[in-house]
Amino acid sequence: MSLDCFKAYDVRGRIPDQLNEDIARRIGRAYAEVIQPGSVVVGHDIRLTSEAIKAALIEGLREQGVSVQDIGLCGTEEIYFATAHLGVGGGIAVTASHNPKDYNGMKFVREGAKPISGDSGLADIRALAEGNAFTPAPQPGALSEVSTQEAYVAHLLSYVDVAALKPLRVVCTAGNGGAGRVVDALEPHLPFEFIKVHHEPDGHFPNGVPNPLLVENRGATAARVVAEQADLGIAWDGDFDRCFFFDSAGHFIEGYYIVGLLADAFLSSSGPQRIVHDPRLTWNTQDITRAGGGEHVLSKTGHAFIKEKMREVDAIYGGEMSAHHYFRDFAYCDSGMIPWLLIAGLMSRTGQSLGELVATREAAFPCSGEINRQVADPAALLQAVEARYVGDALAVEKLDGLGLDFADWRFNLRMSNTEPVVRLNVESRGDPDLMSEKTAELLAMIDG
Repeated sequence: MSLDCFKAYDVRGRIPDQLNEDIARRIGRAYAEVIQPGSVVVGHDIRLTSEAIKAALIEGLREQGVSVQDIGLCGTEEIYFATAHLGVGGGIAVTASHNPKDYNGMKFVREGAKPISGDSGLADIRALAEGNAFTPAPQPGALSEVSTQEAYVAHLLSYVDVAALKPLRVVCTAGNGGAGRVVDALEPHLPFEFIKVHHEPDGHFPNGVPNPLLVENRGATAARVVAEQADLGIAWDGDFDRCFFFDSAGHFIEGYYIVGLLADAFLSSSGPQRIVHDPRLTWNTQDITRAGGGEHVLSKTGHAFIKEKMREVDAIYGGEMSAHHYFRDFAYCDSGMIPWLLIAGLMSRTGQSLGELVATREAAFPCSGEINRQVADPAALLQAVEARYVGDALAVEKLDGLGLDFADWRFNLRMSNTEPVVRLNVESRGDPDLMSEKTAELLAMIDG
């Protein structure tokens, strides 16, 4: 039986045909056999099917002799934190993040919250789960319920000087996902006034599936920021491992510029450091890192690659323009809570609004943002684009797709891992008209 719920980095599938309790139990047994973790921490998101999927997963783990510590309702980053904090051999979050409400899935780590992906064990787990031939352990693993929230909240607060924070008005949109309960836990420790939008966890997703990367999902946050005259707007996806920002005018801030701000925050407070970033948009991050005396390190896009590169070079921070932000002190993992605390700290320390903080960078390196297009033959398209532009390029980079640098502009064009889609990003040096012109030129070729 082929299990097509296995993806490049995790498990995601429609309930019940692609993922169900029987498959979840088999995945638990296969994870136990491949990873040999001894003990595992598990938790679940707010989806209606998550508790049942988690129960079956736990059954499979225990059948293979693995002890399970269940932290209950949580976000993916709480599994990362708990795995490292408790010193267990692995962790599994039952979540489908921002997928449609009839989907569910799992995200896996091994000891130290190290990622498990297709080339680091996930393919072996899939093969074993598909074969469904296991030898039960002589005795089942133990099961206990634990709470790591107090330690997790304390860790989040360690990234800011709470006494120096200003009483900001903050619109926060959980999208009826899991972020609201963490905001509630942080609230007594912070001087902020929180204006809570779609705050209560609800697996029915009455306000739409939480994915602020979609333009149509940003309106509620933007409108509320303006109506409440708030200083900052934040929105999360369902399992809140990504966060998205809006300035005091309700304008959405591209994740690219947030990467630069966070890199600058670490370089300012910690001295020369290595900063890891993805290759889609690069010049702003590289410029800020050089100015701060740091070293910028390029990594292939994707959480497993970013985390591996950060460990390799001992980077203090890693950022992707897709709103994933990674922190050395957070077991090199991504968090959707740490970034907004750091941004609020930066606003408090400088006395500048978020709009003011990013304005100079947006002007210095205007960008297109990521533009997706469905094409019949992505590989052929990349070859054609390279043939047309490579002769004038000053630098060619193929770490992830096709990246070409010219004197005053650059672009990255890459294929999706899962669908016939290409993703385009264009930026320029201080020339928004040139950026727009080159974006239109490339899109004409892609669409043609």
